[in-house]
Amino acid sequence: MNERKLHVIKVAHQLFINKGFHTTSIQDILDASGISKGTFYNYFSSKNELFKEVFTSLYVDLEKEREAILNGKDRTSLDPFIQQMEFQLRKNRANRVLPLFEEAFFSKDEELKQFITGVQIKTINWVFNRFIDIFGEQKKAYLLDGAIMFMGLLHQNLRYEALAHGKNDNLQLVVQFTVDKIVHIIEESYRTKSQLFEPELINNWIPKDQNKHENLRRRLREEIETLKGKLGENEMKYVELVEFIEDELIDAKKPRKFLIESTLNTLEKHFPSSELQELKKVIIEFM
Repeated sequence: MNERKLHVIKVAHQLFINKGFHTTSIQDILDASGISKGTFYNYFSSKNELFKEVFTSLYVDLEKEREAILNGKDRTSLDPFIQQMEFQLRKNRANRVLPLFEEAFFSKDEELKQFITGVQIKTINWVFNRFIDIFGEQKKAYLLDGAIMFMGLLHQNLRYEALAHGKNDNLQLVVQFTVDKIVHIIEESYRTKSQLFEPELINNWIPKDQNKHENLRRRLREEIETLKGKLGENEMKYVELVEFIEDELIDAKKPRKFLIESTLNTLEKHFPSSELQELKKVIIEFM
C-alpha cells in the first residue's frame, strides 16, 4: 500500500479512537495527516470509505499475526485456539474495535452496517473453520452452531466479568471457561444430532469470491504446514522457500508468478514430485 495512504489510515484510526468516528471531521484528518482535500479524495471516496479501509487494514494484520501463533503447533489442539482468541481480544481492545463498531453500527448508516456485519461474519467463519480443525469433519454439521454460540457466549462472559470485577484483564480465564463450555455443547449436539444452522449457510453469508479465497488460503496453509513438518532443523533453506510461497500468494497484491515457479523448481529437487502435487493445484487456483 502507498506509504502516504497508510499514514492517513493510521492517523484517522487514532483520531477515531480519541474523538469518535462521527465527531472526527474530514478536516481533522487533513490537518492531522498533513494532506490536501484533493489527496484525500484521491485515496478515499468518503469518510465511510476511510473507516472501512482502517478496519480492513487492521483485520489483515490481525489475520496474519493470529495465524503466526499456530506456527509449529498442532492445529487440532484447543490450546493454540485459546491463545489465538486471547490475542484477538487484546488486539481488538487496543484498537478500540468494539466501541468504534458500535458507534458506526448504531448510526443507521446502511453502508457501514453492512461492512461491520461482514467483518463479524468473517470472524464467525474463522472460528467455524478452526473448529473443523479441532473437532474434525465428522462433526462439521454442528460447528457453525458452535461458532455462533461460542462468540455470543464469549462476548457476554467478557461483559459481565468486567461488570463484576471492573477492568477485565483476565482474558485467558474467560476464554478458557467459554471454550470448555462450547466443547460440551458441541459434543452434546453431535451425540443428539441437534442442529440449528446448516454449515452451508456460511456460503450465503459470505460473498462467493471471498469464501472461495478463504478456502484457498486454508488449503494453502495446510499444504505448507505439511511440507514444513517433513523438514528437519538442518533444512531451514527449504522452510524459508515454502514460507516464501505462502507469503507471496497471501500478502502480495499481484503474486510474482516467475518467482513462485522458480521456488517450486528448487523444491522439486528436494521433495518427491508426489508431495508437491496438492501445493501446485492450490497455487494454480490462486494464480
